[in-house]
Amino acid sequence: MNHGRSIALGWIDYDLSHAPDWDRAQIQRLARHLGYHLEWPCERSVLQVAVQARNIAADMVILPAPHHLNPLELNAVMNVADVETVVPRLSFARWAFRRVLR
Repeated sequence: MNHGRSIALGWIDYDLSHAPDWDRAQIQRLARHLGYHLEWPCERSVLQVAVQARNIAADMVILPAPHHLNPLELNAVMNVADVETVVPRLSFARWAFRRVLR
């Protein structure tokens, strides 16, 4: 239960992480600092990060570092959520779409 707080998806690419437990702790710390309820993906899921973020209605995806998503994945995630990285501390705002009315 998130108690009314916004939801963040924690994401670690375990093929890239040298210290996954440390990365997990740092993501948890940043989510808490930013006031987000943190969710983790199912470890067996084969769904893309953006799909998982959309499925849980995440407002943000938190990564240990930018290289945990490739540029195409980052672009896809930014269609549905903001992205934050722990080291270096970076913020990427989701893409803003303007509806054209005719």
